[in-house]
Amino acid sequence: MNLHEYQAKQLFARYGLPAPVGYACTTPREAEEAASKIGAGPWVVKCQVHAGGRGKAGV
Repeated sequence: MNLHEYQAKQLFARYGLPAPVGYACTTPREAEEAASKIGAGPWVVKCQVHAGGRGKAGV
């Protein structure tokens, strides 16, 4: 099963498990809105890619 991090966080929330606040964004505007909701930075922006494991995306 391949899950993106944001999908795993949704599952955690469904079952009452703690997870850091995060938002899945597909546009720069959505990222701005998410940053506003979170508040003062710094923030981390991560690309969600299925690549078979850590460090295997070649990025």
